[in-house]
Amino acid sequence: MQQSGVGIDRATILSLLASLSCGTNEERLDTVGYGLKCCCQFHCLAVRSGLISEIEVVTALLKAYSDLEGDVACCGRLFMETDFHPQRDVVLWTSMIRAAAEKEPEESLFLFRKLHREGYVAPDRYTFSSILKACAGLMTAKHAMFIHSLVIKHGLEGDIVVANALIHAYARCTSLELARQVFEGMEMESRDLVSWNSMLKAHALHGQGQEVLQLFREMNVPPDSATFVALLSACSHAGLVEDGIKMFDTMPRDYGVIPQLDHYACMVDILGRAGRVLEARKLINQMPMEPDSVVWSAFLGACRKHGETQLAAQAAARVMELDPLHSSGYVQISNIYCSGGRYSEAGLVRKEMNWSGVRKEPGLSWVEVGNQIHEFAAGGYRHPQKWVIYGELHRFIEQLRELGYVPETSLALHDTEEEHREEQLHYHSEKLALAFAIMMGEGRSPNAIKIIKNIRICVDCHNFMKLASGSLCKEIVVRDANRFHHFRDQRCSCNDYW
Repeated sequence: MQQSGVGIDRATILSLLASLSCGTNEERLDTVGYGLKCCCQFHCLAVRSGLISEIEVVTALLKAYSDLEGDVACCGRLFMETDFHPQRDVVLWTSMIRAAAEKEPEESLFLFRKLHREGYVAPDRYTFSSILKACAGLMTAKHAMFIHSLVIKHGLEGDIVVANALIHAYARCTSLELARQVFEGMEMESRDLVSWNSMLKAHALHGQGQEVLQLFREMNVPPDSATFVALLSACSHAGLVEDGIKMFDTMPRDYGVIPQLDHYACMVDILGRAGRVLEARKLINQMPMEPDSVVWSAFLGACRKHGETQLAAQAAARVMELDPLHSSGYVQISNIYCSGGRYSEAGLVRKEMNWSGVRKEPGLSWVEVGNQIHEFAAGGYRHPQKWVIYGELHRFIEQLRELGYVPETSLALHDTEEEHREEQLHYHSEKLALAFAIMMGEGRSPNAIKIIKNIRICVDCHNFMKLASGSLCKEIVVRDANRFHHFRDQRCSCNDYW
């Protein structure tokens, strides 16, 4: 087109940007890097052609960058260039709020508050659903509750899109009861498939397998692929092995849903967690498609849990081959070697990981104290009050020792003195977050202490939190990368099955 000398107009740019959102989610995931490059080129084309000043073009660019997981800062600069544009409408505002929602939820909330406070335009159903997506990534339910109050004020409490977003936000913010209230407040006939799936996922995330199965029996709409991912995930987390197998078998026969990679990954996890590792391996061999890194990671986790070192090494090799830039395969096989006392082999795995340029995702935890979010990294070196926190943590550890706490040192990497291996475990980020919360008086508060962690909670920290809940006589909630853990009276809601 350009070689023929045909000019570029608004319709051309909009069509090009719309093409980036075509295809299935799987197809877009496979080409997201290429799509982002194209989006940048179309952005340059819009600038060169003078079309960047048009609101429709900016809105389409924001949507494309958001769909392709582009840089939020770039979206922000693009949005700021329209500051004094007379045609800034609700679609543009919503596009920017949506672009920041997942990666920068605080920024998304700031934009929404600015929109609400200054009254530029009235938010619509899509604005509310976008900001509620941001609320789902935050620590507490108070932000979702604030948005919920505005939803009611704008008369949108009966809107299905907004209600579904509220269910998701409340469930992710540890407020399963509020999510359930929204769901129960909907008329049975108004609940769509997204409503049911959202509620199923909410219960699954909190490890309530029986509730998920009961809810599925109550569904009055045909299930889809996402429904069965939620069901199988719930069975996995709750140890409902036979129910999971039954669900997997009935998918194609009774509901016409053909199992995909996600479903196979769940089934491998279900069998593997229950110790049926060879059955899980057989299922992988029988898959009609090539297993991806998620399937192999599930199998690797099962091998780690049940000490199947030889199978674990094979699974780790497949994970590293399929996803060479991810640290999961290296870390898990290293931990397996550590558990067996094979520290030199674990060290070699870590060296290979370093030589390959792969970096382990650092353990981070967040806790809210006094309406402020505090972040902790493993070691706690960046926190300005680190020495005081260390002191509080050591005091609390000694208190828990009297209740039977023994550090799980088998996963410490090096074959060093026991004292040094214990020290490595002391400074995990969730322990530092809990110590800080106690130090700041949260232990005396009637509310649960809520901690978010970016990776899976380790065995030692899990044991630590159980005993801490008994010592403090209060609930501690930890949301890790996989699920919620509700610690009460020295027990966890996962029943040590995670």
